[in-house]
Amino acid sequence: MKYPHLFSPLQLGKVTYRNRIFASPTGLPMVIPPEYLKRECTAFYELRAQGGAAVVALGDGIVHTPTGLMHPYKLRLDDPNIIPSLSNTARAIRQHGAIASLELSHGGKYANVSNLVSKNTRTGLPPYGPDHEFTADGTEILEMPEEIIETIIRAYGEAAAVAKMCGFGMVIVHGGHGWLLHQFMSPNTNHRTDQYGGSRENRLRLPLRVLDSIRAAVGPGFPIEFRMSGAEFTPGGYDIDEGVEIARLLAPKVDLLHVSAGVHDDEDSCVVTHPSMFHAHGCNVWLAERIKKAVDVPVATVGGLNDPAQMEEILASGKADVIEMSRALTADPFLPRKAAAGEPEKITKCIRCFLCLNQTATKRNIRCAVNPVIGRELDHIYTLPPVPSKKVLVVGGGPAGMEAALTAARRGHRVTLCEAEARLGGQLLCEEFVPFKQELFAFCRQKAEEVKAAGVEIRCNTRVTRAWAEAFAADVLVCAVGAEFARPPVPGIDLPHVRFPDALRSREPDFGRRVVVIGGGMVGCETAIHLMQRGHTVTVLQRHDTFAADATIWHRQGLRQQLQKGVTLLLNTEAVAITGRGVVVKQPDGSQKTLEADTVFCAAGLRPRAQIREELRFAAPSFHAIGDCMQPAQMFQALSQGHFVGRDIT
Repeated sequence: MKYPHLFSPLQLGKVTYRNRIFASPTGLPMVIPPEYLKRECTAFYELRAQGGAAVVALGDGIVHTPTGLMHPYKLRLDDPNIIPSLSNTARAIRQHGAIASLELSHGGKYANVSNLVSKNTRTGLPPYGPDHEFTADGTEILEMPEEIIETIIRAYGEAAAVAKMCGFGMVIVHGGHGWLLHQFMSPNTNHRTDQYGGSRENRLRLPLRVLDSIRAAVGPGFPIEFRMSGAEFTPGGYDIDEGVEIARLLAPKVDLLHVSAGVHDDEDSCVVTHPSMFHAHGCNVWLAERIKKAVDVPVATVGGLNDPAQMEEILASGKADVIEMSRALTADPFLPRKAAAGEPEKITKCIRCFLCLNQTATKRNIRCAVNPVIGRELDHIYTLPPVPSKKVLVVGGGPAGMEAALTAARRGHRVTLCEAEARLGGQLLCEEFVPFKQELFAFCRQKAEEVKAAGVEIRCNTRVTRAWAEAFAADVLVCAVGAEFARPPVPGIDLPHVRFPDALRSREPDFGRRVVVIGGGMVGCETAIHLMQRGHTVTVLQRHDTFAADATIWHRQGLRQQLQKGVTLLLNTEAVAITGRGVVVKQPDGSQKTLEADTVFCAAGLRPRAQIREELRFAAPSFHAIGDCMQPAQMFQALSQGHFVGRDIT
C-alpha cells in the first residue's frame, strides 16, 4: 500500500469507514421543486461512492424551511415528500460501500432575503439572525426570538432523525462559512445580550443545544460531524486562537470536527474557503493541525487538496485524521481508487478554475472543466452498444482533438491523431512554465499519455491538407485544428517587441522590465499576474469597465486579489497605436498618452482557423468540426464536444 495512512480504516461511533477520504458536503441545484433530488443528482453522488470515497455527503439540507431557506434549490428536510428521493440517494451511495452523510444547515440572516427566495412563499416570515440589523440594500434582519430558536433546535433533531430513517449513516452539522450557527458563534455577527450572546459559552449555546437535539434524535453511536471555520479571515472575525477555544467546547458533543475556513459574504475570505489556483495546496491544513492538538476527537481538514502523497503526509504527521474534498472528486470521482491502486499519475486533478461553482450559481447545473462526464452521469450509466469499427482521422491535438481521439479509441475505432506541432496539447502548452497553472499543464500531459495508452496512432509534426486527408481515406474526419491568436487592427501590431501568448512557452522569455498587456480578459489578467510574479512591471489595458468578464465569479475574486499586489489595471482604456517606445492609449476622458514598454503583450482573444476547417470539410464521408476551430471557447466546452463526438461515431 503506497498510502497506508490514507487507506487505513477509521472508527467513528459505531461506524467503520473504509478509508480517510471523505467527499465533503456538495449541494446540487438540479432539483425538482419543491426541492426533491432528481435522478441526475443521485447519479452524481453515486459516482463518488463508486470511486472509492469512504463518505459521500449531500450538502444544503435545510432543517427549517420557513426561517432557513436561502436559495430555492436547497433540500427542504422538513418536507416529508423529500423522503423517497433521500432514501434512493442514500441507498445508491451505500451499495458501493460508502457511508451516506447528510448536511444539516440553516441560512439564518441570509434566509428569505435572496432575490431568488424573497419573502418566504409559505409563511411570509422575515429574515432572522442573531442581531437586529439592516443589510446594505436596506433589508431589515430581526433578532431571532427565543421561541423561534427553540423551534429551530427541535428542527435540527427532527432532520437528523429523517436522515437516519432514510439510510444515512451520519450527519454533518454546518457551523461554518457564515450560516446560522456560525452567525451565533462569531463575535463579529453576534452582539446579543441574552443567554445566546456575549461570552464564548453563550455564543456557543445554540450550536451545543443543536448537537444535544441531534444526539437525542439519532441515539448513541450514530456519528455526528461538525463543520466549522477554524478562523474567519474577515475584518472583526475570530482568529485561530478563538477557533481553538470554540473547538474545545464543541468536541465533547461530536464524533468528528471538520475544520474549514472563512465566511461566504466576504470575497477575500471566500477565496480562502475555496482556495484558488493562486493558493498553495493544503493552505488551510494548519487550522486543522492547531485544533487537533487541542481536542480529543478526530479532526478533518479540507481545502484545495488533490495529491495523495500530500494527503498521506498530512495524516502520517498527525496534522489531521480525515481528508475532505469536493472539487477534487468532481474532477475525478475515482481519485480514491486510483490512489489505493498506487496509480496517482492516472488521477485527473482539479485545476481550481471554479467552473463547477459558477455553473451551479448561474445555470443550476454542474459541469467540470476537466471531466465531461460530470453533470451527465446518467448518460454514462449504461455501456453503449458495440458498433462497427471505423477508420477515424482526428486533425489537431489540443484538448478537443485528444478527447475525441481517446473516446473514439475506447469505443473500438481505429484512430489516427495528427498534430502540426511537435507535441500534443494545443493552447495548453502555453501553461507549461506558469506556476499557478501547473495542474492544467499536467492535465494536458496526462491526456496525451491516455491517448497513447488507448492505442491511438499519434503523428506529430504532421500538417494535414485536403489531399493528404483524402489519400488517408478515413471513414470519419474530426477537425480540431483550433484557433490562432487574434491580431487587432492596431498600428504597430507587427513590431518585433509585440508578443502573443505562445511566447510563454519559453522557460525564460526576454520581455524586459516593463510590459503592457493589451486585453483585460482572463488570459490577459493571468498573464499579467504571471509576469508580475516574475518581477516585471506590468500594466493591463482593458477597453471595457470590468476585467476578466470571461472568468467565473470565484476565479475573478482570486484574480482581483493577485492583481492588487502590483499590476496596474487601466479600465476603459484603449490601445490606439504601438510604437518603439510603447503603447499609445486613449484614456477614459478621451485624451491620449504613451505608456512606455519593453514588451507589448497582446491578449486580444482567438480567431478560428476557419480556412483549414473548410479545406478539410469534404475530405472524408463523415466530417465533424469541434473546439476552437468553430468558435473559441473555454476548455470544458472543447472537452465536452470531443467526448461526445467520440461517442457518436457509429
